[in-house]
Amino acid sequence: MTELFSHPVTLLLIATCVFLAVLVLILANLLRQARVAYHRPVVRLESHTFQAPQDYAAGHHSQSEQAARISKTFEKFVPRQFAEHFAKHGLDTLELGRADEDEVAILFCDIRGFTGLSERMSPQELMNFLNSYFMRMNEPVHTNGGFIDKFIGDAIMALFDHPGGSNKDKARDSIKAALALRKAVLQYNQHRSNSGYPPINIGIGIHFGPVILGTVGSEDRMDTTVIGDSVNIAYRLESLAPQYEADILVSAQLLDTAEARSQYEYRLMDWVRVKGKKKPVEIYEIIAHQNDDIKKQKLACAPLLEKGITHRRAREWDEAIACFVEASHLSPGDTLLNHHIEQCQLLRRQVLPKDWDGALNL
Repeated sequence: MTELFSHPVTLLLIATCVFLAVLVLILANLLRQARVAYHRPVVRLESHTFQAPQDYAAGHHSQSEQAARISKTFEKFVPRQFAEHFAKHGLDTLELGRADEDEVAILFCDIRGFTGLSERMSPQELMNFLNSYFMRMNEPVHTNGGFIDKFIGDAIMALFDHPGGSNKDKARDSIKAALALRKAVLQYNQHRSNSGYPPINIGIGIHFGPVILGTVGSEDRMDTTVIGDSVNIAYRLESLAPQYEADILVSAQLLDTAEARSQYEYRLMDWVRVKGKKKPVEIYEIIAHQNDDIKKQKLACAPLLEKGITHRRAREWDEAIACFVEASHLSPGDTLLNHHIEQCQLLRRQVLPKDWDGALNL
């Protein structure tokens, strides 16, 4: 028997059997792993994700405090309102690729002349300035029913999705926030003046319309985002604010949705085709926050301004220019009127297409 087990052929057979057994085990393990399904990154929207549990009286102090800290930290990266938007539709997770459509007011705000301002600061001074500025801009947005979706350099993108409210509520919230932002800048400039720093100015653009809210990214880096034509229009309005030397520019759609024509002082600014959009946009300036003398002058010339733009759209250059010149007598130094006179003089010398609709391409 001993000779049988020590025979070379027998040993070879035994080694082969052991090898095959090990190989079978390895293959079985690999097949089990292959059957594991891929799961997208998920954040579960449970009650404690955004709200600290109310169980302190039950003796769970450390657990509750930890949950509260996690909640506060999470909100700094994913706005609570953003997640609540999905939760109100019955979704209990915020996972990669999640998307939903809604109508909201979109507000963009940035600092005028920020590039020149930042070039005079050290990196640390720049960060201190931006954080000081953002801290003051945060409250006017949140106290008026909105939330900041992103900080983009010196710019702020905020959304207004009035929980349980109507589209009118959302649009009005955004106008209230814009006026509050202007007030906050005035107070901030007083602080800057006391510290020996120069004042800053901001431009604001607001639009109302449908957007897609969702999550994008990868397995290890997920972010919330808002996309759509309405976002682009709001951004373009904000970029036009310095060209028109306006504090707050809004679209006609925002103004009408808010039913704000009887609530806030405003005036028509222009009929323009913003970059990336074929259909022209009627833009307005909110002037409710400006001092009484400037407001009175702008309101006095508003009817002539609208009449002049109507003549321009009809290619009636002389009549349009006459309206703008007359309006300039009522509001001396108003650069908007000079802009319209110059545009009419340029357009009358051009060969315009037959289907020209009177909108300026800016």
